[in-house]
Amino acid sequence: MPSKTATQSGLNKSKKWVLEFIKENNNYDHLMNWESSADTQSQVKLFFVNKNAAINYAKKNNINYEITEAKKIKKIIKSYADNFLS
Repeated sequence: MPSKTATQSGLNKSKKWVLEFIKENNNYDHLMNWESSADTQSQVKLFFVNKNAAINYAKKNNINYEITEAKKIKKIIKSYADNFLS
C-alpha cells in the first residue's frame, strides 16, 4: 500500500493485499515532466482479502510474485493532556 498522508490516521483499508504488476519500458518526457508507458498492465492493481487469495490468483494465472509484509505498527497511546505537559 502507498504511504498515507499526515492527515490520514485511520487503518480501515490497510488490511487488504495488493497485486501490482511491475512497470516496464517507462518513457520519460523531460519537457512536459511526464512519465508514460505502452504497458497497460502497470496501471492495474488487484486487491484481495487475504494473502492466500492473492498467492492463489498469481499461481493460477502464472504470474511471478514477490511478497512484501506490512511493517508492525507500534501504537503510542497518549491523552490530550499530554500535549501540554513539559
